[in-house]
Amino acid sequence: MLPRCAVSVCHVLVLVLCLSAAEDFDWTKNNYGSFYYGTFPAGFSWGAGGSAYQTEGAWDQDGKGLSIWDVFSHRKGKIQQNETGDSSCEGYYKFKDDVSLMKELKLNHYRFSISWPRIIPTADHVNEKGIQYYDELIDTLMENKITPIVTLYHWDLPQVLQEKYGGWQNISMISHFNEFANLCFEKFGNRVKYWITFNNPWSVVVEGYETGEHAPGLRLKGAGAYRAAHHIIKAHAKVWHTYDTQWRGRQKGFIGISLSGDWGEPVDISNQKDIEAAERYVQFNLGWFATPIFHGDYPQVMKDFVGSKSVQQGLGTSRLPTFSPQEKSYIKGTCDFLGIGHFTTRYITHKNNPSGRSGSSYFADRDLAELVDPRWPDPGSEWLYSVPWGFRRLLNFVKTQYGNPMIYVTENGVSEKMLCTELCDEWRIQYFQDYINEMLKAIRDGVNVKGYTAWSLLDKFEWDEGYSERFGLYYVDFRSKNKPRYPKASVQFYKRIISSNGFPNQREHILTNYQ
Repeated sequence: MLPRCAVSVCHVLVLVLCLSAAEDFDWTKNNYGSFYYGTFPAGFSWGAGGSAYQTEGAWDQDGKGLSIWDVFSHRKGKIQQNETGDSSCEGYYKFKDDVSLMKELKLNHYRFSISWPRIIPTADHVNEKGIQYYDELIDTLMENKITPIVTLYHWDLPQVLQEKYGGWQNISMISHFNEFANLCFEKFGNRVKYWITFNNPWSVVVEGYETGEHAPGLRLKGAGAYRAAHHIIKAHAKVWHTYDTQWRGRQKGFIGISLSGDWGEPVDISNQKDIEAAERYVQFNLGWFATPIFHGDYPQVMKDFVGSKSVQQGLGTSRLPTFSPQEKSYIKGTCDFLGIGHFTTRYITHKNNPSGRSGSSYFADRDLAELVDPRWPDPGSEWLYSVPWGFRRLLNFVKTQYGNPMIYVTENGVSEKMLCTELCDEWRIQYFQDYINEMLKAIRDGVNVKGYTAWSLLDKFEWDEGYSERFGLYYVDFRSKNKPRYPKASVQFYKRIISSNGFPNQREHILTNYQ
């Protein structure tokens, strides 16, 4: 039985969190403005990241097959200004230059993804030139003492599998993905010790199969996202078991998943419905994938809400699929580390959504509304407000919900929309300082964070936003054929964080040196 917590004094998620987090983290307090001086644990890993489709370019070179993003971005009206990732940062040709940038930053790790259609362009053909490219990239990183953290799926499904099977709507993707992963373990696993199965599957399924904003652009409202997620969770587990049984003994690596999660804070902390809605927001996002992987099944609140709405819509079964007892035990525990991608926070309030069959959607299933504080800074992406205190709260939520797993922050950063010709990204410096400091506070709370990945190393193709938003530490001139890179002010700031391993000295406040 949970200890009693008065709603008036306990904050968000009190029903779940009072039990084990009270002594570590006080959910009733939110010291928005406090700064904590201190350093990260010895061996903490600092890095930066990117992904194949966003940075490589060379979309049809050296035997690479089509991905769903090649096809989607070539359709008129899908991407802002009809831009594509055809050439992007030309990372396929400039990777040695980019590793030099990483070395200059003194990065401990670099996170990148392997393009599935670059190494398996058709269902039964291995492209040796694709293998060679990743071999050379990994070797160059290792020569420069930079640890590769490799994502197997960062959204670029081979188009042939989309056309033949319907992509992640089809259960056959599990075996196809396992074959691809097994090939990667065979070819690269003697050097790669950190594997990520999927990057942000929430975006894959919701924006790819519910709203259609992302490739493959399907609008299968109310069921498509749940079905795709079900197959992705099972594919993740299959690949984890493949690594565990066939490769771990000799390669001695780790395999996890990277989940993106915004924090949800109740609008009214004295209103039980808002408290529950805020937890629902996090469970329908991060919990959708993390709860099966750590506990064997979907969050109870998802099963309850989707099931109830499905009944009200006259459906015989829930739109949320079910796992068999055997599947639950197979999926549970398939995570050596949890990757967390985090950018922003929302205020959440309860809102009843209609349950008619025409109103069937993932978003309506949650019965909540998202709000923002107009005072929150928002320099770039319309969805990305700087709310540093939400990061600490999310990390403590993960600690409590999932048994304090080993965490690598796999994405954290901020964009800008304005063209900043003087490379003057002081808002990014402020964002990094504040979010990294909240991560340090979370470690002080007992959260097991082992590494941090600034997102991103370079400006790059930002999916349906094209090149209109820039997340990079390095500015890329996309108008120039050679795609030159220029350091923004945040490069020196991040370099200083890395060399200091945090914020060691109050008298020498880092931020003031770069304004």
